[in-house]
Amino acid sequence: MARLDVIETFHGILFPGHLHTQDSLQLALKFPFQDTDIVIVSYPKSGTTWMQEIVSLISSRGDPQVSQTVPNWTRAPWLEHHYFAVVLEASPTTPRVITSHLPHHLLGPTLQGSKAKVIYVSRNPKDVAVSFYHFHKIANFLPEAGSFPEFLNRFLEGTLHYGSWFDHIKGWTSQTATMNNLLHITYEEMSLDLHGVIKRVSSHLHSPLLEDEINNCVKHCRFSSMKDNKMANYTLVPADIMDHSKGSFMRKGKIGDWKSMFTEELNQYFKSIFQSKMEDCALEFVWEEQHKEETHTNEQIPLKNTAVKKS
Repeated sequence: MARLDVIETFHGILFPGHLHTQDSLQLALKFPFQDTDIVIVSYPKSGTTWMQEIVSLISSRGDPQVSQTVPNWTRAPWLEHHYFAVVLEASPTTPRVITSHLPHHLLGPTLQGSKAKVIYVSRNPKDVAVSFYHFHKIANFLPEAGSFPEFLNRFLEGTLHYGSWFDHIKGWTSQTATMNNLLHITYEEMSLDLHGVIKRVSSHLHSPLLEDEINNCVKHCRFSSMKDNKMANYTLVPADIMDHSKGSFMRKGKIGDWKSMFTEELNQYFKSIFQSKMEDCALEFVWEEQHKEETHTNEQIPLKNTAVKKS
């Protein structure tokens, strides 16, 4: 099922037809979650693969055997993909780990009443836009990216595949006060305090780890480790689907890489749209990594979702 040029429109949101069908999207909204399920939700290019790796290693108490021998899309299959049911049945992971890019207004009602543990992963939107732009260049199932200013405009308008980043993050994070089974983790937290994130996630999953098990998790899910792991870096995907000659799925993993693409004019344009669309949202973002001489140690960096706002 190649369908590389097919676009599915579902509830007003575009999805790549290579991975999604109307049937698979409809089935996702009716999926019978089990109370033991672990659900990783994110907007694309926000740290999904990283969280899949963290959850895999927590589940194995730091033993990398599964994460180094089983592709991540088998360990944590995508709920809305057409192959989901077959892969989930064959998945070696216990409890089941399920991944989704669906917004809350679509997936939330399906999860209602379930005790499944949900982990929402977010990232500052400037870095999301840059990472998604580069991903469009290698993913043959996504439309041509065009120039970065054109792409950024579509990102801010919410007309890219997977819909509006603004709607996605506001929809999910607005549930943190009412959903006891929802944990919000940011990409920046994973980058700056991976040890602390693993402790928080393991606590959320009711899978407390010993210190040496946490350290093993840290060792095997650092960005550099994942970049070299064929089960996580998507190099197993055939070249006709993902053109690895045009770039890598895992590029830099840096906070603040948006500076490599944003001109001052684009930055001001972004700020004006961002302030307008996020005026009703209290979230703040880490836009760039602090210099080491300013922060001294990772533990002293504010790592909550209300981290220091820099733009």
